[in-house]
Amino acid sequence: MKLKILIPTKVLIDREVTKVIAEAENGHFCLLPHHIDFVAALVPGILSFTTATGEEIFVAVDEGILVKCAQEVLVSTLNAVEGNNLETLRQTVTEQFQVLDEKEKLTRSALAQFEASMMRHFKELGHG
Repeated sequence: MKLKILIPTKVLIDREVTKVIAEAENGHFCLLPHHIDFVAALVPGILSFTTATGEEIFVAVDEGILVKCAQEVLVSTLNAVEGNNLETLRQTVTEQFQVLDEKEKLTRSALAQFEASMMRHFKELGHG
């Protein structure tokens, strides 16, 4: 299979692989060359893949989307970091990707509250 991991600024990984393991909202999954076509929304976590020589490589990925079509596996994510120290990559996921997700949730909540407040004010103006 051909694995490509795309981040907004470049193609981070473009390699022939024999196996891909990633994590979606409902848990981890494994893709092998004869797996059916597949689409999954990824959560921040560790994606691993095995090269044709048997080497296992790890990549910390932010949320994104994975698409397997025929012999091509495409991963599109906002951020990803390749490394061979699993603990460092897990720390990257926890400190960078999940913290950003929490900030994004807080921002969305604040925006929703602002929108609700604006709607109340518009309603009051219409009745006044």
